[in-house]
Amino acid sequence: MRSTFMGLETSRSGLFTQQSALYTTGHNISNANTLGYSRQRVNMQATPGFPTAGLNTPQFPGLMGTGVEAGSVQRVRDGFIDRQYRQETNKLGYWESRSQAITQLEDVLNEPSEYGLAKSLDDFWKSLQDLSVNPENGGARSVVVQRGIAVADSFNYMHKSVKQIQENAGAEIAVSLKDVNSILKQIASINEQIKSVEPNGYMPNDLYDKRDILLDELSTHFPIETTNVPSGGNALAIAEGSVTVSLKLKDGSTVKLVDGKDFAQLRTFGSNTSADHMTPTGPVEGFYIVEVDADGNDTYLSNDWKGTTPTAPVKQDILNFSGVGKLKSLAESFGYISSNGDEKGLYPDMIAKLNTMAKSFAEEFNKIHMGDPADPNYKQGSDLNGNAGQEFFINKADNTATSITAENIYVSSDIISDPGKIVASDSTPGTPEPGNGKFALQLANMKFKGLSDLGDVSVQIYFEGLIGQLGVDGQQAIRLTDSSALLQQAVLERRASVSSVSLDEEMTNMITFQQAYNANARMITVVDETLDKIINGMGRVGL
Repeated sequence: MRSTFMGLETSRSGLFTQQSALYTTGHNISNANTLGYSRQRVNMQATPGFPTAGLNTPQFPGLMGTGVEAGSVQRVRDGFIDRQYRQETNKLGYWESRSQAITQLEDVLNEPSEYGLAKSLDDFWKSLQDLSVNPENGGARSVVVQRGIAVADSFNYMHKSVKQIQENAGAEIAVSLKDVNSILKQIASINEQIKSVEPNGYMPNDLYDKRDILLDELSTHFPIETTNVPSGGNALAIAEGSVTVSLKLKDGSTVKLVDGKDFAQLRTFGSNTSADHMTPTGPVEGFYIVEVDADGNDTYLSNDWKGTTPTAPVKQDILNFSGVGKLKSLAESFGYISSNGDEKGLYPDMIAKLNTMAKSFAEEFNKIHMGDPADPNYKQGSDLNGNAGQEFFINKADNTATSITAENIYVSSDIISDPGKIVASDSTPGTPEPGNGKFALQLANMKFKGLSDLGDVSVQIYFEGLIGQLGVDGQQAIRLTDSSALLQQAVLERRASVSSVSLDEEMTNMITFQQAYNANARMITVVDETLDKIINGMGRVGL
């Protein structure tokens, strides 16, 4: 026989469940503008019907419902969209960093402008043309010297500036690694908290959200793979458990970074690093993982943390990453070791090209200025005093014409102190012709001469090619940054349509749960009146 008070219990469960739904709706509304928050819902389920199965079960035509209960409070999330979002975030992190690096390089080269290398070279050639007209004019000779110094200063400035932004990129690699290491530690900490809550049958939805925010941020640095591990105990079937985070490699293998409460830390591989193995001081060879003990000491880890502890770091080459990311972009900008062992990278390549250009320019100009009796292509001329020419451009570190680079190119101190030593006459040395300026015109015509080290193009054309290629690369980086941002935004909007809080929807839910609560309260009043009639009205016939 059913209980007389069964109706009260049924309505009571309805009150409590609708109340829980209202509280959850209020939590959603309160976090409508919270970054990374996923809306939550109460999964309502009917309580077991009456009567339950057993030997002494009374005969009923069917089970009678006993009410409702909140089976769980679950956040609304789509794991597939999360993976898509992190893939697009990984690409965006790479191209944003790449675009920024190229923009900084363009700012350094500053072309076209009124103060760059191209303008300095033009002024230098023009000063030589003016000298060919007035070879005896001391002012014209001084102008040639000053224009030569301006060219050298332009090379020096560009080299110094590119080296500076390269060092900044190295420092940014260290900052990125520290950020990654902090994220890995936080994920492990959240895993530990989740594993302490889930076995008790609870759903730590807000902890899940915090962890997903960290995973989204981590995916900007390098490609990641996540695997959920059940917590055990009395954890609900829909509980997400702790997460194992790994770095994805091209061959399909992974490098484990977080496993439950345990986590690894990243370091820069190679001997060319700072004392903490974070900031590279030379080309990046890769990265490796360690475990840090309580005393702050590093212990090398293998990719899967299994077997014996490695006696040397296990290198993770950036070329083997399955995706891209900010860390790879920074390494490619700063400089890295290619598959054939050479140093490559945006900044090292530019420095190498500037050095090649400065060296070829200085050597060719010196050959023309000095002349070579044994080579008919380099006829000797004479300076204002009838002497043979000497090196015009030198290595300012030792004042010789050896090992000239963009960093050290300068005008010879002898010519700076005595501009009369500039060879302007095509007369044979020993027979001065002060009014002869034909040789200065030959020097000026070097503007159009192709140099073998520069691909048989002139210095001017070579530099314009560098600027043009940099512009093309910059446009590509900007275009792909915009494309990646659009794709990420599209995925973000899809995720928002699933997980974000809609105030209109929550208001509708609030009214729905409120009316259900009121209806259950009214049902209790009805049952109360029924019981009052049974208890106080029955058995009192005639009263």
